[in-house]
Amino acid sequence: MKKLYYSMGEVSKLTGLEPHVLRNWEKTYTQLSPKKNSAGNRVYKEQELSLLFRIKELLHEKKYSAEGVQEILNGDKEETKSQLSPQAKRDLTEVRVFLKDLLERI
Repeated sequence: MKKLYYSMGEVSKLTGLEPHVLRNWEKTYTQLSPKKNSAGNRVYKEQELSLLFRIKELLHEKKYSAEGVQEILNGDKEETKSQLSPQAKRDLTEVRVFLKDLLERI
């Protein structure tokens, strides 16, 4: 089920990234700017979640440098396209998290 907003904990689980990495990426990549709720907690929209998956793919899978990722996000540099769409990757990650949680309960 799609949500309007995701907490940092939920985003951390979905992406497999630690919260300190998410906070660091906010400083490194200006395109990533989640809002804060009234309690001061970060809330991520679907667009930020897609951007996180894209950054993760570029850094971890395609082995771009942080500067290279920034150039791609700015549109200054082209990248080779992934075979899976960001939505498909997100869906697969959600299934992986669900199965991992299910396995822990058994």
